[in-house]
Amino acid sequence: MILYESEIEQCTLELLRDESGYNLAYGPDLLEGLAPERVYNEVVLKGRLKAAIDKFNPDIPISAREEALKKVLRTESLTLIDNNQAFHRYLTEGVDVKFGVGEGKSRTDKVWLIDFDHPENNDFLAVNQYTVVESKSVPPYAPTNKRPDIVLFINGLPLVVIELKNAADEKADLQAAYRQLQTYHQQIPSLFKYTAFEVISDAWFAKIGTLTSDYSRFMEWKSVDGVRVVDSRHEAELEPLVRGLLNKRTLLDVIRHFIVFENTREKTLKKIAAYHQYFAVNKAIRSTLRASAERTSHFVAEHPAVYGLPNAEDQPKGDRRAGVIWHTQGSGKSLSMVFYVGKLVLAQEMNNPTFVVLTDRNDLDQQLFETFSNCQQLLRQTPVQANSREDLRRLLSVASGGIVFTTIQKFFPEENDRAYPALTDRRNVVVIADEAHRSQYDFIDGFARHMRDALPNASFIGFTGTPIELTDRNTQAVFGNYVDVYDIQQAVEDGATVPIYYESRLAKIALSEEDQKTLDERVEEITEDEELTDRQKRFARWTGKEAVVGSEDRLRQVAADIIHHFEQRTSAAEGKGMIVCMSRRICVALHDEIIRLRPEWYSPDDDKGAIKIVMTGSSSDPLDWQEHIRNKERRKLIGNRLKDPNNDLKLLIVRDMFLTGFDAPCLHTMYIDKPMNGHTLMQAIARVNRVFGDKEGGLIVDYIGIAQDLKQAMLVYAASQGKGQIAIDQGEAVARMLEYYEIVVNMFGHFDYKRYFTLEPKDKLNFILDAANYLMDLPEVKEGKTVRNGKERFKDHVVKLQKAFGLAVPHPKAIEIRDDLAFFQAIKARFSKFDDSVRTHTNAEIETAIRQIINDAIVSSEVIDVFDAAGIKRPDISILSDEFLAEIDGMERKNLALELLKRLLNDEIKTRGQMNIVQGRKFSEMLAEAIRRYQNGLIDSVKVIEELIQLAKDLRAADERGEELNLQKDEYAFYSTLADNPNAESVLGVQILRQIAMELTQSVRKNTSIDWQYKQSVQAKLRVLVKRILRKYKYPPDDPSTGEYTVSVNKVLDQAGQLADYWSR
Repeated sequence: MILYESEIEQCTLELLRDESGYNLAYGPDLLEGLAPERVYNEVVLKGRLKAAIDKFNPDIPISAREEALKKVLRTESLTLIDNNQAFHRYLTEGVDVKFGVGEGKSRTDKVWLIDFDHPENNDFLAVNQYTVVESKSVPPYAPTNKRPDIVLFINGLPLVVIELKNAADEKADLQAAYRQLQTYHQQIPSLFKYTAFEVISDAWFAKIGTLTSDYSRFMEWKSVDGVRVVDSRHEAELEPLVRGLLNKRTLLDVIRHFIVFENTREKTLKKIAAYHQYFAVNKAIRSTLRASAERTSHFVAEHPAVYGLPNAEDQPKGDRRAGVIWHTQGSGKSLSMVFYVGKLVLAQEMNNPTFVVLTDRNDLDQQLFETFSNCQQLLRQTPVQANSREDLRRLLSVASGGIVFTTIQKFFPEENDRAYPALTDRRNVVVIADEAHRSQYDFIDGFARHMRDALPNASFIGFTGTPIELTDRNTQAVFGNYVDVYDIQQAVEDGATVPIYYESRLAKIALSEEDQKTLDERVEEITEDEELTDRQKRFARWTGKEAVVGSEDRLRQVAADIIHHFEQRTSAAEGKGMIVCMSRRICVALHDEIIRLRPEWYSPDDDKGAIKIVMTGSSSDPLDWQEHIRNKERRKLIGNRLKDPNNDLKLLIVRDMFLTGFDAPCLHTMYIDKPMNGHTLMQAIARVNRVFGDKEGGLIVDYIGIAQDLKQAMLVYAASQGKGQIAIDQGEAVARMLEYYEIVVNMFGHFDYKRYFTLEPKDKLNFILDAANYLMDLPEVKEGKTVRNGKERFKDHVVKLQKAFGLAVPHPKAIEIRDDLAFFQAIKARFSKFDDSVRTHTNAEIETAIRQIINDAIVSSEVIDVFDAAGIKRPDISILSDEFLAEIDGMERKNLALELLKRLLNDEIKTRGQMNIVQGRKFSEMLAEAIRRYQNGLIDSVKVIEELIQLAKDLRAADERGEELNLQKDEYAFYSTLADNPNAESVLGVQILRQIAMELTQSVRKNTSIDWQYKQSVQAKLRVLVKRILRKYKYPPDDPSTGEYTVSVNKVLDQAGQLADYWSR
């Protein structure tokens, strides 16, 4: 291996020490020596924590400090997330203690665990190889020991766990690190009671997440300062994460202000801010403090200037315009607002501020209110909703504090009043507007005037998911300039959202010229009536269009097509759909037509049925509409059903509702049959861009013809800104290998790659990255056209070199270039890993996903879902059964059968190798040899399948051998190790070997301790023990002339190392 995981670990530790001033420690050193700090089943470094408590809380009595320490160490709940949330409250809000103050009186105060205001006052420690041993609470009760790569401690509290993988190993990716963390959650939960968040990385890629984050919710931290963003194509991500997030000040800021627990009736989710949210909120805090301060000086410009946009920091101090944050839809805007309020409420300059959160519709108000209500721990207060104008006035007539939700309409005065009455003249009032657009807030001039009348000294800040149009000067007048911008491209590159794809399926109705003329004349007659108002004339023209769009023939066509399209879509990619109609009448008519074709989808009950309509209405609406008209609670139930990926509700029909602010990540298809434009269209289509599982993108299906409107909306947005098989003998392979070697070497030109072998481990990663970037710029040009980029050229040549090298070994010429090839492979691994990370961004990938099952698609270089493609059900029984092997042997597609069998055998052998070294190595070599002969053309696919089927039977026979000998799995592993000596079975016989294996298993297991592989004294004792047992039974020595057992003893200890995890289960 050219680059080891331990070297990446060491580089990370050095970064933490040199860049951020962490102290370093080696895990085993904390357990041994003159002053050990812990034992294996303790995760907190109690001595350090006690010292911090004493240091930060000198005025609290000693007994109260000791009680606070006990509270921190005590486990309060049965669930890990509840314990984590309770500790996070202690960490960020202090530990409440009660103590006597004399004369029978007592006082309550807080004991602080961290000094958040002075980062350097805290003890920051990075520990590698931190072993934790934990007993299980359910059978079997045997203790489990696990060893995370790096744990970061603040004042003795383990707050960050870092799991690392090897950058040069294609299989050691971030998903493997994520799966390892999930195992830790289950097996050593005591450690994760305290963690604030977790980091996974292979040095090139790095992500952060929390205790409850799915893999898709682990996000990169791509900036150190919030100005420059890392380009993952050319730069490694681990270093900016360490420097940008894990530095002392930012880490404490994130722990205190940017972690939230969303508590719903169903579950609790712990969320951490993404880098764009963190930097944007801090900019917004600074801008708000500027806007709400007394008028004096001027600030300077920053980030939005990159987009050629005016910046809020250009505005004068005290102008009460805190600016606009434009973060594209789906990138966490609502949560950014929560973080903003949660931090600003603690700002001393704001003196316990009051927040007014504005929307323009009741359903948006409710959705945002629920988000805030679920995050009360961070907000440190309970949000309230204004139900009327009078209620709003009452809620805002307070001396300080409060988070009040209201709609814009409640700020318009009563009909007889010319002005809205003043509610407070305090400067520490902040008005937060969701979607700050003139078109969103109708009559924005009136809005501004009435808001200023009611709250004359309040500061205004807007959050929007779409850009403000350049002609919209009024929004700027109310809110000010941009504070921060996070656009679609960056969100997709970061994985914060998925790309949206567009498909046109226009449903047209053919009208005869005579019918068209009659229709036009009738509409014209109505609209030219002088007694009609302009609004009535617009409505009449809309009604004409609505009548065509909602005609019976057309709706039958659209309904049938939606059913066909959606059933195909969901057969290839699990998810849900939304249909947007032009009117409530069309919603009902389309619903009825769909259930006529699919009656099994219908149910009159809100909690049943695969299709529903969400719309408002009244008792005066037509009778057949009434079952679809629901109150707020019933609409919420329908929305929650759509959000739940396991619920049987699959399609939702809407006119206006749920098109903004509604977040259902499993929603992957939107059918639009309604004219839409501008930011309303952008808001609507963003319903399908949320990250969910392996969802590769959202799909917009257009039945009405919105393509031009979509283009126009994007203009506004932009304005704001082959492998072949080689059959050759070894002599030819050496010549071919040297030919490919020369090609690869020549690609480096003047780039001295040999320098790599002289570098320190910490510099090797960057050197590989430099080499990869150099190669990227070497395209292959033929006849003036680029046919391949440098990356593809390099990867193709290295693949060929690898094949030739495998055939040429052990020729001396092959040995000479071995290290060079390892370096080339490390670069290829870098390219491959990056390709995997951006795979969801291509049209080809989403097309493949949609058609995968329908077209039985198989990519030439790899098999996609080989079970389905082969027409074989995924076996419920062992893959080695005679029935399954017969099914493989009978397949017509021999190449596919080979790929399937090779994958299954490889997985099976890998599993065995984790338990039984000798068996794993033996069968792995047999598999590799069969595949090698097939790839060299020495045998055909039919013959190699026969050999692999026999190999499968040999695997099964090996299992049966252990059962025949009446040996447990670990005993049989030692038996295989002993039988690996070619003379052992013939000299001693099966029964003696069996007895030795059983005695070795019992003795070695009894004498191994935690981390025995790292302790020389334990290993020495084991060597003596094993050698004594081998001599006792006269086991054949490695060298009869000396009687030495060194090789045999090493094999036994290697096998014991493989069994360590099995014994700890």
